Amino acid sequence: MAVPAEIRAVPRPVNTIVDDSGRDGPKRYAVRQRSSTRYVPGGNPQPRNGKVVGHIIDYKFVPVNDAPAPTSSTPDMLSYGASALVKSVTRDIQDDLLAVYDPPDAFAIMAVAILRVIKPSITANRMSTHYNRCFVCRDYPGIAMSRNSVSDLFQRIGMDGSRRQLFYQRRMLATAVDHHIAVDGTLKQDTSLENDLSAFSYKARTRGYSEISVLYAYDIERMEPICAEVFPGNSIDARSYPAFIRDNDIQRGIIVADKGFPPGKIKEELDKRPELHFLTPIKRNDIRIADNSMLSFDGVLTGINEHVVFKKAQIKGGRFLYSFKDVKKASKEEAAYLANAKRKNTFSPESYSKKKELFGVLALESDQDLKPETAYKCYEDRWLLELVFKRYKSDGCLDHTNAQGDFSVIGSEFVNYVSTVATCRILRKAEQAGLLDKMSYGELMEDLSSAWRKSDAPPIPATDDGYWVHTLKTVFEELEALGLSTPVPKPEPKKRGRKPKPKEQIENKPRRPRGHPRKSTNPSAGNL
Repeated sequence: MAVPAEIRAVPRPVNTIVDDSGRDGPKRYAVRQRSSTRYVPGGNPQPRNGKVVGHIIDYKFVPVNDAPAPTSSTPDMLSYGASALVKSVTRDIQDDLLAVYDPPDAFAIMAVAILRVIKPSITANRMSTHYNRCFVCRDYPGIAMSRNSVSDLFQRIGMDGSRRQLFYQRRMLATAVDHHIAVDGTLKQDTSLENDLSAFSYKARTRGYSEISVLYAYDIERMEPICAEVFPGNSIDARSYPAFIRDNDIQRGIIVADKGFPPGKIKEELDKRPELHFLTPIKRNDIRIADNSMLSFDGVLTGINEHVVFKKAQIKGGRFLYSFKDVKKASKEEAAYLANAKRKNTFSPESYSKKKELFGVLALESDQDLKPETAYKCYEDRWLLELVFKRYKSDGCLDHTNAQGDFSVIGSEFVNYVSTVATCRILRKAEQAGLLDKMSYGELMEDLSSAWRKSDAPPIPATDDGYWVHTLKTVFEELEALGLSTPVPKPEPKKRGRKPKPKEQIENKPRRPRGHPRKSTNPSAGNL
């Protein structure tokens, strides 16, 4: 196809020709070098065209960009801060996964778990997008993150219960013998029609949707979950309690459970596990409280901010009862009781007399001889588990399951366990760095996600290494506080006062002869 004259007239490098590809687009008119000449017997020499050196675009010569083409689909910059924070607190979990699972599956579990921490509301359809926009794709390369690939991963994890058990056993071994283990459960809405775990719990029947039950064991001292297991939504806690201990082979520690987990339900498990003990609350109307005079308190707890009186007593069978009364809680409960009786006009002197002495009372039963302060703190620290469940349902976007089959639900919850451990550790690390005094957890993760870094950056980042992309000073301060970036060395402070004179200058300075007066610096001194 003939090249228009106005295109051929555009100034371009010498020894070049214009080639018309015939296809519309910015690169239609290619400018090629004259590479050589081919001689034809009995005819005129014929030129040979070489490589493309540019294009005629909008009546201008535009040279070819000599920058090397990317060798992979990884972009030249990625979101760094949030993924680096999660990775920094989960190295031991990655090691445990690699010890149990095939490396591709271990990396896939870590990648999905980290994405769920970074993007709490992420769906399976968006996994691949966020995987390719942050450093997760560099830290865990080659992971298939399509919706079907993630679903297949959950299915494989859910079907292989032996590997999950081996993994949880490794986590158990990291728990100290004297640590206290809280056990509790949470219900999650599950509208799937394809799995048998979804069922209507007692509470859910009034809400109109089915649920699944997830039990967690939680290390109070380390402030993180140890293991988790999924049960049908209509399975009550007391029935799931012994199965949870057996399935996860909880061998040691002190189980701090709620009223829904009576120790009588795990008697057989406790007998087989001599290093496993319990600390469980009893009801305020339990007859053992009156029989052992547990409301006749012996002292005041020390080492806590609240004003709490206590009593400890050994009962039959070698067990111990602990009773506590928080004065502030007692006042609030009494005020609430009287306000309710006043509003409903149901005040009864007999009922009030019985309840008055029980306001603010907490009674515990244990097979261990504990200090009253230890028993009280162990149970009160269970609020940490409630915070985990709250984040587990909200920030982790885990209150609704969208997996279809039983095995997929179990596999998804296993990945959620890893996400929950990471969240607990991030909260603890950020609190120790003093960042949560200035902002919320969500604001911190949002700031860190805005810290972008070039893909070819060195593995150990520094604030002044030149590989950051549009990162704010305040974000750098957060990264440095969390140990995710090496701060810029501060210059040494300037010394105050005059600089000392060089030694040579002092030695060569002429000395004043003895007996001669010191020369005055006052110009009028000579006129006196």
